[in-house]
Amino acid sequence: MSVMGRVGRMRSSEAETKPELPLGRIIQGDCVAAMKHLPDACVDMVFADPPYNLQLGGDLFRPEGSRVDAVDDAWDKFDTFQAYDDFTRAWLAEARRILKPNGTLWVIGSYHNIFRVGAALQDAGYWILNDIIWRKSNPMPNFRGTRFTNAHETLIWASRSEDSRYTFNYRAMKALNDELQMRSDWVIPICAGAEREKQDGAKAHPTQKPEALLYRVLLASTKPGDVVLDPFFGTGTTGAVARRLGRAWIGIEREGRYIEVARARIQSTLPLDESAMRTMGARANQQKVPFGALVESGLIVPGAELTDSKRRWRAAVRADGTLEIAGTQGSIHKIGAGLQNAPSCNGWTFWHVEREGALVVLDTLRQDYLAALA
Repeated sequence: MSVMGRVGRMRSSEAETKPELPLGRIIQGDCVAAMKHLPDACVDMVFADPPYNLQLGGDLFRPEGSRVDAVDDAWDKFDTFQAYDDFTRAWLAEARRILKPNGTLWVIGSYHNIFRVGAALQDAGYWILNDIIWRKSNPMPNFRGTRFTNAHETLIWASRSEDSRYTFNYRAMKALNDELQMRSDWVIPICAGAEREKQDGAKAHPTQKPEALLYRVLLASTKPGDVVLDPFFGTGTTGAVARRLGRAWIGIEREGRYIEVARARIQSTLPLDESAMRTMGARANQQKVPFGALVESGLIVPGAELTDSKRRWRAAVRADGTLEIAGTQGSIHKIGAGLQNAPSCNGWTFWHVEREGALVVLDTLRQDYLAALA
């Protein structure tokens, strides 16, 4: 056999033995050990919601005497800060190894842990791109009255290295925010109501994140078909939103009770559908609502068709909150103005969506959205 033939055979053998990614699957076990079985540079994004190491002492009660359902699970407890730091460095190292050169990491935390995680990821070679403040429009009050109400969490967005050519869908984020640049402070309600996963009438997971938060994260920094890995999968918010947006996903979760909930939840989620997304949105007391918030919350489904009151024009809604008609894309206001050859247009009153055979003006849906958050 010729040298070239042997080389070709070796390459063929290498291709045959290359491990197949467990896409659309939840791996049960420790996240560090599970990631060690994944090949180098195999995922486009890691979204991590690690234990916060809250160091809670004793029960917390509301003024009327009811007990607060706080995070007291064993998975959130570490004996020392050193033990937590060692764990953090271990999972960050594996996450960086499996990230593609242009991949990014998102990690969310509270004041209990996010500063320690931030220092560790910089030491590991990541390059911080932004810190995002998730401001909760409906935070849990401070029942003891001893501190400020803790009304936000912090997300760190980092590329694998300083030289990474990472994905940032700037136009999509601007469109989602009614043609204004998306800022680094996001006002989104905490997970509640019908979206909150339950088992036997109680919360299935104490720190379930709202799907609107993951919708924005994935839409901002991934492309359709990208592979997203969540090493702390919980009840599957990342998987549900990834499936909805046409991204591939891999989950790692240690607790079997969460995996059971996550599997059922993701199976019931349809791509670009409104299931489980009705209750989310932006700031409850803010009258100016970007059209993208209705798309994020599921009141307007990506792919839906909008029309004017006389049904002269029909435009399709895209996942980033823009409209598309005859190959032209833009905001509800820009497209409406262009169709009428007008200098401006109020897209909220110009565009309508069909509901049960009747046209409903977008402004009605905007008011419904605000009422649901009141």
